[in-house]
Amino acid sequence: MKKRGIFIKVFTYTIISILLLVGVTAALFSQQFRSFYKTTQARQIKASYQPLVERIQRNNNSDIAEVAQRFYENNQSFEFIITDKDGGSIFATPNADTPDSFDGDFYYVVHNDENFSIVSQSMTGLESFYRDLIVRGVAVFAVMLALCLVCAFVFARQMTKPIKRLADSAGRMANLEEVPPPSERKDELGALARDVYFMYDKLKETISKLEGEILRERELEETQRYFFSAASHELKTPIAATSILLEGMLENVGDYKDHPKYLRECVKLMDAQSELISEILGIVSLRDGKIVPVPEKLDIRHTVADMLPDFQTLSEANGQRIVTDIPDGHTCLADPKMLQKALSNVILNAVQNTPKGGEIRIWSEPVAEQYRLCTLNTGTRIDDTVLPKLFDPFYRVDKARSRKNGRSGLGLTIVMKTLESMGFDFALENTPDGVLFWMDLPKA
Repeated sequence: MKKRGIFIKVFTYTIISILLLVGVTAALFSQQFRSFYKTTQARQIKASYQPLVERIQRNNNSDIAEVAQRFYENNQSFEFIITDKDGGSIFATPNADTPDSFDGDFYYVVHNDENFSIVSQSMTGLESFYRDLIVRGVAVFAVMLALCLVCAFVFARQMTKPIKRLADSAGRMANLEEVPPPSERKDELGALARDVYFMYDKLKETISKLEGEILRERELEETQRYFFSAASHELKTPIAATSILLEGMLENVGDYKDHPKYLRECVKLMDAQSELISEILGIVSLRDGKIVPVPEKLDIRHTVADMLPDFQTLSEANGQRIVTDIPDGHTCLADPKMLQKALSNVILNAVQNTPKGGEIRIWSEPVAEQYRLCTLNTGTRIDDTVLPKLFDPFYRVDKARSRKNGRSGLGLTIVMKTLESMGFDFALENTPDGVLFWMDLPKA
């Protein structure tokens, strides 16, 4: 059975190939014969009318009608018309159509110059042979067409089964339904089925990614709405307080008569607002990529040591100790100003959130091709559900206490945007000893 099946396939494909070859050959031969016929016919027509052209030219293009009449009397099977340069009729045989009423199926311009034109409207004797050949060719073509139809039916029956399966699978793929992998075939249809399934698999993966992108875009829009809402609230409260102070001084009401005192309060409020606006603009610049990091080789120990004096006064006032353990030789590649900005906010956040008498530890340790710089404020713990929100703009765990300490709620937001701009990994997490913030700095 297998031998018979493969024989039928090979036989069918061979017949189709032969018919295609015969058809192409016949078409090329027909085209060549037609071109040859037209060329021969044109030569014969020109040769038939050449005596007329020569006689007219010998008479210096005069008495064209008389010369044409004598030519027609000797060649009454010819139908032609002679026109002047303006298209007017000079001579026409009895059955010839004029330029205004031409409705024939054949004409050929035998001669055309600036004085006259001769247009033949009769074919030569070759047309009967040509028509007979066409009839025979059509008969042969009809027989070949019938054979081709039979062969095409067999061929289509063999080919449509896998194609239908592929079309059904493609329809299900279009509806994003689950489609099993195609059956193994070692021919071109098998390769096509595998390619379509591969594209379907990639399409599902791409759609999943796009859905993720859309979700992230929505989260970003929500974050922006929250940011602007929170920023408006943060700016509105001190502005309203300043307005009340100024109105009281203008009206000289009660204690507001002490203008120097309350003017100093207004200046403090405006300074705080100026600092808040600067922080907001800095975050926007970092988010929009307007601040481009310029990495330099930095000594981590010296960088931290140079910053600690700014926090010693506050930590000593709270009875806190800042302990550092950064070995010599730990160097990294980072933008100095951006790293200092991030570190200063991290250390300030640790000092402000460590209980009085507590300890703040700062150390570095190698991790793969990086140095992990860690800051731990001991004796504290933050609810795990709150940890991710700490990086949101203006988020405060204890809002009343934070406002009293003059904290804007943008510190960790600035840290996040700064480190993301430099491409550094970081995290804030709870440990048994307290809350740990770490960032990974690339080795220099």
